[in-house]
Amino acid sequence: MKIQAAVFRQVGQPFSLETLDLEPPRAGEVLVKVAAAGVCHSDWHLMTGATKHATPVVPGHEGAGVVEAVGPGVTQFKPGDHVALSWAPSCGRCFYCLNDRPSLCETYVGPIWDGVMMDGTTRLFKAGQPVYHFSALACFADHAVVPQECCVPMPKEIPLTVAALIGCAVTTGVGAALNTARVKPGASVAVYGAGGVGLSVIMGAKLAGASRIIAIDKAAGKLEIAQGFGATDVILAGPEAVSAVKGLTGGRGADYVFEAIGIPAVQEQALDATRKGGTLVLVGISPMGSGTNLPGAIIARQEKTITGSYYGTANPARDFPLIAELYQRGQLDLERLISRRYPLSEINEAYAAMLSGETARGVIVF
Repeated sequence: MKIQAAVFRQVGQPFSLETLDLEPPRAGEVLVKVAAAGVCHSDWHLMTGATKHATPVVPGHEGAGVVEAVGPGVTQFKPGDHVALSWAPSCGRCFYCLNDRPSLCETYVGPIWDGVMMDGTTRLFKAGQPVYHFSALACFADHAVVPQECCVPMPKEIPLTVAALIGCAVTTGVGAALNTARVKPGASVAVYGAGGVGLSVIMGAKLAGASRIIAIDKAAGKLEIAQGFGATDVILAGPEAVSAVKGLTGGRGADYVFEAIGIPAVQEQALDATRKGGTLVLVGISPMGSGTNLPGAIIARQEKTITGSYYGTANPARDFPLIAELYQRGQLDLERLISRRYPLSEINEAYAAMLSGETARGVIVF
């Protein structure tokens, strides 16, 4: 079938809107009519070269839609089902899956980074030449063929724009607070970066019962947005941010600090903002090959814990429906995350708005 998709071809060049050929789903695969796809920094990392990937590739890893067809052997899904898409499929059998860390599943890592399906081939083509899939989803397109393990059922009452955000930003951020850090009631929390993921961390910290939630960002508009999601205090990013965090936390620093940007220099500052015995959670994805200078002497003498958080240490099959339920109960205000909706033809404008700090989360709507 012919589809419309945004294609990334070369570092520094804008996404191009192209007509591609999409083959039908094979064994264990699902054809999804994409309804919405979030505008996320992780796709932009392709544009800057921070993330290396085979090209040409269709980006898009935060999506939701309606099942249109299934391949042989697919029994859990049928046409008409609403699904949120997970970019971290898990097999349920490897060491990490059996130890409740499915986001670290080893089975799909190779094919995902190669931009292919599990059989080593693509379903996307142009003029007979393969086009690669980003994060197994390639959902900056009106249709996508994905492994069945990437699909998580969603209640039809959940707007598909919201389901798309559950597929990445919300699960990453809320999960970092609840699953990775396990923020305690009454704790102090500082969050560097008030984009879609950082705002979701703030929502998760509020849900956990944190007493003080401090948002730090370079965009004043985003700090105002952060207050609407539960930040009790806001700080404009800069050299004085650490002293400001300490001033709000009895001179100690925050119990939990989350870095939701992926910039090494900010990660280093975030460590300084973490109190003795506190926890720094690195949520943002840094450029491949970059390094962060985190001083071992301070970490040891002050007993600071530093941990990564990948996909919010989530189990998508368990956590997507839970987050959807919290949204339905009014405990997570996910609609407010969506600042603006765009057609696919305006994807480059959507990224310009993201980079300017104008939006909490932009969403491509099909």
